[in-house]
Amino acid sequence: MSDGWSSTTYTEWRETCDTLHAHTQFLGKLCVALAPPEPQLQHAALRLTARGWETLPLPAPDGSGVFVVALDLRTHHLLVEHSDGMGATIALAPNRPVGEVVREALVAINEFAGAVEIDPTPQEVSWTVPLDQDDEHRIYDPAQVKEYFEMATAAGMALARFRAPYRGRSTPLNAWWGSFDLAVSLFSGRPADPPSQDFIMRNAMDSQEVAVGWWPGDDRYPKPAFYAYAHPAEDGYSGRDLSPVPGGWNDELGEYVLDHEAAAVTGNPEQAVIDFCGEIFSHACNVCDWNPALAASAAGDPPPIR
Repeated sequence: MSDGWSSTTYTEWRETCDTLHAHTQFLGKLCVALAPPEPQLQHAALRLTARGWETLPLPAPDGSGVFVVALDLRTHHLLVEHSDGMGATIALAPNRPVGEVVREALVAINEFAGAVEIDPTPQEVSWTVPLDQDDEHRIYDPAQVKEYFEMATAAGMALARFRAPYRGRSTPLNAWWGSFDLAVSLFSGRPADPPSQDFIMRNAMDSQEVAVGWWPGDDRYPKPAFYAYAHPAEDGYSGRDLSPVPGGWNDELGEYVLDHEAAAVTGNPEQAVIDFCGEIFSHACNVCDWNPALAASAAGDPPPIR
């Protein structure tokens, strides 16, 4: 296994990337249907684990216990695992349509945990075919998925390390199936007006926060990169010169960006990511008038363990 700091562009694996993204949407829809609602839609977030993307334990609809659904990106299967030891293993390759996998998984969940109904409409993507009818997304190259998983794991560990010392409220490393990114959010404890009254915006962005994350690229920005934004972004937040820290402001995206490849060439990519996140977080705290003690804690003052 590589160290995760090679860099594959979105255009090089677009078809497989979109198929994998669609599979993660199915897991997210299960969370929306079954998990108890949490602030900032945290109940809908997935987790990146040592085997891939997976749900937290979800209550079985028939009251028989809990179950987990995972995308095992090592063996390239969708797994359904019930707390009583029952389960199912569904192959993702070679080139099985997303709709076929979703229908088979719903049958397995019904058998082991009870019937569940999801909203199969995909979210935050360019395609509109319902997940359980999606025969378009079927290209799944295991080698490309393996390289993605290595990049995502390295990126996720860097983000988690940045978040670790913060003493305010924060999220764990979330795997977001709508935008297909990994992210952590640090909150000031103050409310904020959402940018719109769209369902996702009014629920996910109703608190003052700084979010840092990573995504494998998309049509707007076709290469893997880290990002950072503040909400709400006060005057003076955008356009800061980060040097000598790598990365910088991107006008088109409206956020700070550090390319995965740019972090890799520093020789210490994990530290480069932490420096990027830390510089922007400190800057955001200053211009957005956060409690200075919270800002200091993100840099380890006081340390998390004494």
